[in-house]
Amino acid sequence: MVETESAEASGEPSRLPEVREISFAAPLGWLSAAWTDLRETRYRGAFYGVLFMAMGFAIAVIYATRWQLTLALVAGFFLMGPFVCAGIYELSRQRSRGEPTDLGASLTCWRRNLGSIAFFAAILTFLMVIWARVSVVMFALLSTSSLPTLKGMVAQIFSLANPEFLLIWGGVGLVFATLVFAMSVVAVPLMLDRKADTMISIITSARALLANLGPMLFWAALIVVLIGASLLLWFVPLVLTAPLVGHATWHAYLELVEPAKA
Repeated sequence: MVETESAEASGEPSRLPEVREISFAAPLGWLSAAWTDLRETRYRGAFYGVLFMAMGFAIAVIYATRWQLTLALVAGFFLMGPFVCAGIYELSRQRSRGEPTDLGASLTCWRRNLGSIAFFAAILTFLMVIWARVSVVMFALLSTSSLPTLKGMVAQIFSLANPEFLLIWGGVGLVFATLVFAMSVVAVPLMLDRKADTMISIITSARALLANLGPMLFWAALIVVLIGASLLLWFVPLVLTAPLVGHATWHAYLELVEPAKA
């Protein structure tokens, strides 16, 4: 694991950072370093885990009582997600720089590069809305139900009654998920640490993914397992798994992206 001290960008702000090639097992090292961060910061990251758990409970409650509002709530969480994750990255950033761990400072760290992080959040939200609309269209064309409501879609997905719909819906969803993952591998840590702009951060994330396709697919699978298991267990494990993935993402950034040149 390369514990390279992060730095503010001091050269040309528009220059693309160089990316490194890593070993296939590198994501396991990120999780190990993340667990160390979580312990050494006295589990302050669990505060953000509680926020993610609360998001999950809120979606479940809204879906059960007023399912029509679920899509708007999920869109809001996509919009706020990068800001919440930035706080976890900031805790690891403080530790990597030898600074005191300050939860209060991590809550407002996004202000260092508000415009870029906000634009990135807006892009993610836009993609989520597009995916939701595409899902509705596919449901209307391929499902056996005549009413394309959110509740009807979820029931259709989990009923396994229409395998053609599930296959096509899952395939298109995988395309959207891959796009979001490619955009976000190191984007927010880069914006937070070096004040990089949104497009440079997205391009750097995509380059890091393409340069390390095997390890990054392994990393994506680990994220799916950790977060997916947490969702199946009624969101409670998110208190630890969400900050663990966040801290690990910071270490992924340190290892995937060359330090800024002085």
